[in-house]
Amino acid sequence: MDLTMDKKLHLISLGCNKNLIDSEVMLGRLKSYALTDDAGAADVLIVNTCGFIGAAKEESLRTIFSLHEQRKKDSLLVVSGCLSERYKEQLIKELPEVDIFTGVGDYDHIDAIVEERKSRFSSETYLINNEERVITGSNTHTYIKLSEGCNQQCSFCAIPSFKGKLKSREIESIVKEVTNLVKQGVWDFSFISQDSSSYLKDKGINDGLILLIEAVEKIEGVKSARILYLYPTTTSNALIERIIHSPLFHSYFDMPIQHIDDNMLKRMKRGALSKRIKEQLALMRSAPNSFVRTSFIVGHPKESEEEFENLLNFAKDYEFDRVNIFAYSDEEGTSAYDMGEKIDKKTLNARLKKFEKAVHTATTNRLKKQIGKKAILAIEGQSSEHELLLGARRIECVSEIDGEVLINESEVQGLKSGDIVEALITSLAGDKLIATVTRRI
Repeated sequence: MDLTMDKKLHLISLGCNKNLIDSEVMLGRLKSYALTDDAGAADVLIVNTCGFIGAAKEESLRTIFSLHEQRKKDSLLVVSGCLSERYKEQLIKELPEVDIFTGVGDYDHIDAIVEERKSRFSSETYLINNEERVITGSNTHTYIKLSEGCNQQCSFCAIPSFKGKLKSREIESIVKEVTNLVKQGVWDFSFISQDSSSYLKDKGINDGLILLIEAVEKIEGVKSARILYLYPTTTSNALIERIIHSPLFHSYFDMPIQHIDDNMLKRMKRGALSKRIKEQLALMRSAPNSFVRTSFIVGHPKESEEEFENLLNFAKDYEFDRVNIFAYSDEEGTSAYDMGEKIDKKTLNARLKKFEKAVHTATTNRLKKQIGKKAILAIEGQSSEHELLLGARRIECVSEIDGEVLINESEVQGLKSGDIVEALITSLAGDKLIATVTRRI
């Protein structure tokens, strides 16, 4: 008899969607446990942590302490993931509340770790290879991890120091995983890694994503796909063109460019300068119905007022569809950490507030341009705003990161989650588009 059958598991996944995939692998390995939202009822509690920047580290620690306060006697508190990997010696010493620590190399061994009740940190890179996952959040969409690690040397980023160098999955492994998920009803896929446009470079192949696109296009049952996290120096014009002309992959371009001033790009060790970045963005925007998202860092060491203004004006002019804005986080182990001329907190906060306001205006202007146009939407069920409204997403987008579309009228009856429809965008409420469904596709 499996004694875990009567035991309960509470798992919290923090940070990025790459972490979510790893959490789903752990859920697959611990599928004999009953999942519970009640931390106080769980026999095993797992926090899959993020250790990217200061705010993420603080959230991870708050979550750990909160679960410890809620846990019942004789339960097991497990801390996994990036924070645990990056600060393993320090955390083991300073967090007696935690029973087990494990890092980023043993997600597929979490069942054995829990059974042994012993911390483990593998020296090998964990590369998902068709382990059983428990897909969360959606019955029709999921993320597929392309690789682990990163070969870039960005001044502000500590990830390569604890994730290691780029290590790509074989295309055959990815095709097998996608094929198996299609059989479970999933038809929409987001392919993701730290630097997706470097996929297969560790195997001596340039533009490996083009090979991946060709392979995925042949898989029956895949209706929708996109790629997240392109890097300027490894994204070729050929790749952008291939995405634009794909009958399956959307013209969805997620390229975190971080800055646009050439002096700042050099300090950040980004490789590509503004001329090349602007060429790429112009090519992306040339695609019909393109969706372009990016990330910017405000307040990197030595960022002058003029350099900040250059970034501000660029963000205003381009009108990105979505923008992630980060205040610079001073991370030990990075080259930026040892740079002089750090931006004082008052100046940083003032710049951040100004930048956020400008980006909000620019993205709102971009959303307004959708009013009066037709769009293909994927229905996701009850909206987050009101029980009488349906929630949907533009088919090329991912709702949890790209925003929800609210459906307040429909010329089609019986709409349900997973339906694909054509709709007319009629208005904008805050940051959400309002639509009327005209037909089912």
